[in-house]
Amino acid sequence: MDSNTVSQLPSSIAVGGLTAIIVSLVSIAAAFWALQNLKLDLVVRNPKGPQGKLLHLLLAVVLGHFVASFVLDYWGYTRMLRYMF
Repeated sequence: MDSNTVSQLPSSIAVGGLTAIIVSLVSIAAAFWALQNLKLDLVVRNPKGPQGKLLHLLLAVVLGHFVASFVLDYWGYTRMLRYMF
């Protein structure tokens, strides 16, 4: 490895980490927005109470994590395609 490649490695890792954080936060926000139409009163006694709001938040985090994981994996797989040709 030459010194130029080694010096660019930390910035490449930092950009990847920042991208993962942004994708995760956007996915969680989108899941939170999408879950606004979910009728939790069919499952929870008091969906407007603190426990209902916490359940809504936890569902958004779990769903957002799955979506972000899918997007980041897909992005990684597409970046690997350049080594195929």
